[in-house]
Amino acid sequence: MGSVMELEPVVAAAEPPPDLERWAPASPPPAARRRPLPPSVNLACFLLTIVTTLVAGTLMTLGDLSWATMWDVLLTPSYWTLGIPYSLSLILILGTHEMGHYVACRLYRIDASLPFFLPAPHLFGTFGAVIRIRAPITHRRALFDIGVAGPIAGFIVALPIIVYGLSRSVVTRQPPHPDEIGLGSCLLLDLLQRLVLTGDPSATIRLHPVCMAGWIGLLATSLNLLPIGQLDGGHMLYALSRPVHRAGSRYGCPILIVGGLLTGGYHLVTFGVVFAFLGPGHPPLLDESEALGAGRRTIALLSLVILVLCFIPVPIQSL
Repeated sequence: MGSVMELEPVVAAAEPPPDLERWAPASPPPAARRRPLPPSVNLACFLLTIVTTLVAGTLMTLGDLSWATMWDVLLTPSYWTLGIPYSLSLILILGTHEMGHYVACRLYRIDASLPFFLPAPHLFGTFGAVIRIRAPITHRRALFDIGVAGPIAGFIVALPIIVYGLSRSVVTRQPPHPDEIGLGSCLLLDLLQRLVLTGDPSATIRLHPVCMAGWIGLLATSLNLLPIGQLDGGHMLYALSRPVHRAGSRYGCPILIVGGLLTGGYHLVTFGVVFAFLGPGHPPLLDESEALGAGRRTIALLSLVILVLCFIPVPIQSL
């Protein structure tokens, strides 16, 4: 779900080598190139995602997820202004995540597309965003930096958004409405709730739509940092150690499936099944001889901490 750029820490740790020219990938023959999609596709996906997230944000603001209200909101664009805070916050988080990848690709002269936002007709209004990397990754430093830049950039933006959203959320002892859903929490969100909110910890918290956008950002960050396959965490682990990546991808998928079935975290089951089907492999790099330094290994540990803090075992819960 796989999402303004706050990339200074990443760029400082991912400085391109002085002899960058020798790392620039040779242009593949025209027949081997992926034909890039026209920018109009990116723009159309972006505009559709704005519409679907505006509608989703409006429904959250109204607090009514009934089919009748969904239909009324969809057919009445004047209501959509209510969804602007949610839509803007979520697109900012997802866009920053993908632009982190894109800028890292540009730094290493690796051809990549602009982000594709993925609209969705469901509660959150989007499936996230992706970029297409259209050239081979040059070396392990480039792969690591491209993988880590997105989650860290998105996480940096999501933090103030979720804090602001919590400050606008309401603590109430009223029972939940019949059409409300419960959202799972994570260690970071539990900590921020204690710092930002006051009142009875056992009371119901009605999250502000901006906080919902931040929650989705944390969920997307944790899923992307899973160290399997070609997720961002998988790219980082491959750059650190190919054998560990192979083992992690092979055994990580069944662990996700079993763990998801036992806890009710069916997003984990989905990821496990998809990456089990895709296989544990990873595209080879043009040069895999150069090991990562201590700085990048430290960033890898920081990313692991972020994964643990943001991990949401069961995103949707019954109230």
